[in-house]
Amino acid sequence: MLIVSDRIKEKIKQHAERDYPDECGGMLIGRFLDGGDKEIVETFPIANAREDSRHNRVLLLPEDVLKAEKHARDVKLDVIGYYHSHPNAPAVPSQYDLDHALPVWSYVIVSVIEGEAVDVASWEMEDDRTKFNEEKLESFEEQSIWQSR
Repeated sequence: MLIVSDRIKEKIKQHAERDYPDECGGMLIGRFLDGGDKEIVETFPIANAREDSRHNRVLLLPEDVLKAEKHARDVKLDVIGYYHSHPNAPAVPSQYDLDHALPVWSYVIVSVIEGEAVDVASWEMEDDRTKFNEEKLESFEEQSIWQSR
């Protein structure tokens, strides 16, 4: 299960809508929890460096990924996954996504149809790298300190 606040989920959707009709991408910063669950604490948006096929491919430069990893270490968290958008396509991983995935990480995909984020799904790759399985995406509404008093 991937746990994410509504606020962070909204930030991912806004990034996808802002970059439409191109794909967007970024890293998921958070924690690995007991039992295999993960929690997103923040996102680390990264510019799509691809020069061609930006509408159906995203390229994150290694130096940008290293910046995300350094940031995660600096705040005592981990990179727990990756997010990207699928412009005018479902929030389902492609064969290309599978070919470039890593085990253990969560892969959040946002479907953006005509500029509007319409679906968000999370996926985990099988350890043998043969396929993705949909991962339960558990959203919650953050409460400010003022709301809880």
